[in-house]
Amino acid sequence: MTSRFGLVRAIGRDELWQNPHFVQLWGAATISTFGSLVSGVALPFVAILALHASPASLSALRIAQLLPGFLLGLIAGAWVDRLPRRPIMIATDLARAGLMATIPLAAIGGWLGFELLYVVAALVSALGVFFDVAFQSYLPSLVRRHELIAANSRISAAGSVAEAAAFSSAGWLVQLLTAPMAMLVDAVTFVVSAVLVTAIRAPEPEPAGPMLDEPPASVASEITDGLRAVWHEPLLRGLVAAGICLQLAFGMIGTVIVLYTNQEVGFSPGVLGMIFAVGGVSSFLGAAVAGRLPRFGIGAVMVASLLLAALGAAFVPLATAANLAGVVLLVGQQLVSDAALTIYEINQVSLRQAITAPQVLGRVNASVRVSEMGAVLLGTIAAGYLGGAIGLRSTLWLGVAATALAAIVLALSPVRAVARMPEMPQEAMV
Repeated sequence: MTSRFGLVRAIGRDELWQNPHFVQLWGAATISTFGSLVSGVALPFVAILALHASPASLSALRIAQLLPGFLLGLIAGAWVDRLPRRPIMIATDLARAGLMATIPLAAIGGWLGFELLYVVAALVSALGVFFDVAFQSYLPSLVRRHELIAANSRISAAGSVAEAAAFSSAGWLVQLLTAPMAMLVDAVTFVVSAVLVTAIRAPEPEPAGPMLDEPPASVASEITDGLRAVWHEPLLRGLVAAGICLQLAFGMIGTVIVLYTNQEVGFSPGVLGMIFAVGGVSSFLGAAVAGRLPRFGIGAVMVASLLLAALGAAFVPLATAANLAGVVLLVGQQLVSDAALTIYEINQVSLRQAITAPQVLGRVNASVRVSEMGAVLLGTIAAGYLGGAIGLRSTLWLGVAATALAAIVLALSPVRAVARMPEMPQEAMV
């Protein structure tokens, strides 16, 4: 088995970088990730610093980001399977660029408010669902089946470098330019991403048919097929169950972590940006080793990754002051959790792509995404209430427990027994 995976890595290393279509998609993903992470830091600081947000207001902002994707995700999957995927990616990139630019314009014009943040966050999220489902469904048409882990690893590794660069600069951009002006970075990167995707000339598989010529009932039928595909495949069921627990944790932790570390612990935006940048380095290391770990069994690696992620997440509520101990704990969380989650994500996405028939991949990706976004939404709503009722620190501990539960659920599922990546997708999933 070792020599087999060594061969796969060698092929991926040599041939992927010679594939111009993959390189262009890789570049688009990298530059877009950089901009999105800058705005991911800047947007809550717009709410906290410019608009003096409360835990409930931050929860509402997160809900605005999550709810459209939850509501539209299944429809996005049906569209992605029925239409060419590259034009969807280009159109959504350009639309998101325009939306992001409205925030600094509003700040300059003096009409920035929570209402605008909610609207922009909601629309960008809705467009992002279409882009992400199209992206994950488009990649397998550009690389071969045995290159999926290598391809996802390279995309993740580049994203990790972008994460380090984004977080190390985002906090200082917020302090130097103000949070609203930092949002311009994301607008520019969406335009660059659209240009790179436009340059890809690889032919796509023919879509199933033009959706606009179909009656509305056909959309429901397509959505049902995607849900059935997930339900009938035990491996996908295991991935979804663990993903729901993990995303529930993300919803709780992600909603309050900036408020906790900035307002309660006392770290400034610039220092937090530098600390969060460590996660980019550790994610890069995780992506670099992800291709080597399947020799130990893909399922076992995924379970171990989630256990490590839970351990790392526990470091955040243990940090109680903006001192050396606090820095060590927050940096430790970035080192442990980010690397572990990167390894998990690469393997779970690659496994999903490998076991799913191409004609239903968009709907399966969308079904998984909707279930996970529903969990994030639930965690976000809970965090908005719990942050005020039991405190930010206790809310973070509940997020740690949910992460550990994800590892337990995955360990009890058939995924744990998966030793290596399947060579071919199943012929029928519906």
